Amino acid sequence: MNIYIGQLPYTVTEDEIKQLFSEFGEIESLNLVKDRFSGQSKGFGFIDMPNNSEADKAIKALNKTMLNGREIKVNQVEQRKKRDKRRPRY
Repeated sequence: MNIYIGQLPYTVTEDEIKQLFSEFGEIESLNLVKDRFSGQSKGFGFIDMPNNSEADKAIKALNKTMLNGREIKVNQVEQRKKRDKRRPRY
């Protein structure tokens, strides 16, 4: 399950996120989104956990909890709807 993690402190590291989520189960991948020029965190990221029940437990336990002085937001990533590739011609 792909999970969105938002409102992260800008100083948070990937290791801190891994440690936080590994309490609930296996982590397949982690992507902490960073500014491409400065390398500083943009305050959000994505984590993928292969076991859905472990991911649900992590979401329920960690959403609206404090991390380094900020209340984080944790929820399941919603799949994007496919857009119609055809565009009207004017």
